[in-house]
Amino acid sequence: MSEIWQSQDGTINIRESLALAETLSKISLMTSPAVKKRLMARSLELKFGHLDEDSGTFIPPKQFLQYLVRMGSFSSAPKIQNDDNQDNDIQIPINFGRFELLQYCQTQPQVQPMVKRAFKKAGQTNDDTYGFKCRKLNAVTKGCSDYVSSPYSLRVFQWNILSQALGQMNDHFVKCPDEALEWNSRKFRIIEEIVEYCPDIICLQEVDHFNFLKYILGTQGYTGVFYPKPDSPCVYISGNNGPDGCAIFYRTNKFDVINIESRILEIWRVQSNQVALLANLRIKETGQEVCVTTTHLKARQGAFLSTLRNEQGKDLLQFVSQHCGPRPVVICGDFNAEPIEPIYSTILSDEYLNLGSAYADCDSSSANSAAREPPYTTWKIRDEGEVCHTIDYIFYKKGCLEVEAVLELPTGEEIGEDRVPSFSYPSDHFSLVCDFKIGQKATL
Repeated sequence: MSEIWQSQDGTINIRESLALAETLSKISLMTSPAVKKRLMARSLELKFGHLDEDSGTFIPPKQFLQYLVRMGSFSSAPKIQNDDNQDNDIQIPINFGRFELLQYCQTQPQVQPMVKRAFKKAGQTNDDTYGFKCRKLNAVTKGCSDYVSSPYSLRVFQWNILSQALGQMNDHFVKCPDEALEWNSRKFRIIEEIVEYCPDIICLQEVDHFNFLKYILGTQGYTGVFYPKPDSPCVYISGNNGPDGCAIFYRTNKFDVINIESRILEIWRVQSNQVALLANLRIKETGQEVCVTTTHLKARQGAFLSTLRNEQGKDLLQFVSQHCGPRPVVICGDFNAEPIEPIYSTILSDEYLNLGSAYADCDSSSANSAAREPPYTTWKIRDEGEVCHTIDYIFYKKGCLEVEAVLELPTGEEIGEDRVPSFSYPSDHFSLVCDFKIGQKATL
């Protein structure tokens, strides 16, 4: 682990600098006892970490923490710095209508039609749905497009679309045919899933083909912003299309952008490799403003990783609180955390933002929020076995926004025994969609 202490430019490292300062302080009569005490405390902190008095949490040595949370997953390999240019040959008319685009998506190379779902109204039974759950190949669903965008409502779409570099070269989806993971098989399936549900705002993670999305969604009246991870694992994979990151798209005929903010999330004041992207938008017709944020927290299971995600969540909440003002707030993302993890309760217990979980609050039962979440938002089979759990969420500011409906998750039978990704669904995560009504308390 000696490399942990080495500075990036190869010059003298922190341990050596501290040792020199300690030596000088010992031989100098001018060094005060207080300074010597601080140097000793700093030396111990570098070697062994320290206990945070406010939270009672043990914080590892800073340099070890930087090594752990900052580096990409493929840091032992050389970086391959590629530009986002694999889709420069795409030619779609700029005035392509929605139904034309959906039909075009459905005629691309594929084996079976996409998994389709219906919406569930808030506070109603599982049978009270609208929209069509199934449709034949090359037939456009009209039921799911019944939503008409209103200045007093928001339809928010959340999805980890699965990075192409990681999905094809790293994630080991052992039941997914290789052809289904190819970008030419996936890219218009991703577009179909997004455009199908007519969202006002689109929040995406693991985006490594932003220019493709920007161009195609631009034909549908959306514009977007992208913020990459500082050390994306994608750039260590041969044939990558640049780093992955988070993106937000919004309807240009409904919103004006006020400002865009981004942040590299910190863990105990150390920058991690995860990011957050925030957009403050103004509804043109009413002047009402909304704050939308998307993020993708650190992956992997384990108590220590859960602690790191919770620290990222705290930093995320501070970031949103700093920029949202009194606006209604929506926070979307792949949090890589089940509802039983600390990050879930940390988000819901924030007194300033007063957040709820849209999918949990669509359920009218008396169970606590964690118990009302869907049983899964990702369902895949890897080398280590089947993984089925809930780690994606749409959080919202209660009082300012009211949940009217959410898009149901598909059943196991609809997904298929090989789970996802597959020819019928292009990601290992399912999209989440929520219809919000903007409440009276939302007025600025």
